Amino acid sequence: MKKGYLDTSKLIKAGINSGTALEVGPGPGYLGIDRLTKTSNTFLKGLDISADMVRVAQRNATEFHVDDRAAYFLGDARQIVFDDETFDAVFSNGSLHEWSDPRIVLNEIHRVLKPGGVYYISDLRRDMSLFARVLLQRAIPKERKQGFLMSLNASYATDEIAPILSETKLSKCKVSREFWTIAITAKKT
Repeated sequence: MKKGYLDTSKLIKAGINSGTALEVGPGPGYLGIDRLTKTSNTFLKGLDISADMVRVAQRNATEFHVDDRAAYFLGDARQIVFDDETFDAVFSNGSLHEWSDPRIVLNEIHRVLKPGGVYYISDLRRDMSLFARVLLQRAIPKERKQGFLMSLNASYATDEIAPILSETKLSKCKVSREFWTIAITAKKT
C-alpha cells in the first residue's frame, strides 16, 4: 500500500514495530494500516479531529482486513483521550503543521507514551530544496495542488523545530532533515 509520503519502513526502522501504537492525525489511515499489515501482533489506535476521516480510516481498516487490530477515535490531540502511559509508540505524519499549538500536542504525546516508548513525527518542511519542491509539485494531482501548497507553506522550517521542542517534555530527540520532510524521533526516558 503506497498512499502517503512516508514509507512505512521508516516507522519500523525507528522501532515502531511492536505493541500498541497511537497515530495522531491518521487521515484515511493508510500509514497505520500499512504498518499493521507489515507487523505481527501489533495494534493501532488513531486519533483524528475529523469525524469524516475517522469513518474513512475505519472503513479502510476493514477493507484491508486489519479492523480487529485498529480502532479510530474522534478527538483533539491537544487533549488526547487516552490514559497516561498507554502506548508503546506514537507516530504522526503530515499533521504537525496543522497543530494549533504543537507544544501542547507534543506534551500530550509524552504523557500517553510508556517509558521506553518510541515516537516518530514527520511532516513536510518548508525549507526543502527547490529541486525537491519542483518534484513534489509535479507529482501532486492538479486537484490536490492548492491544498499541498497550503500545507507546504504552513509547515515548519528545520530551524524552527528545535525552539518548539525545547519547551516540551520531548526535548531530547533527534531532528532529521530528509529530502522533503523533517522527522523527530526518540525514546521516552
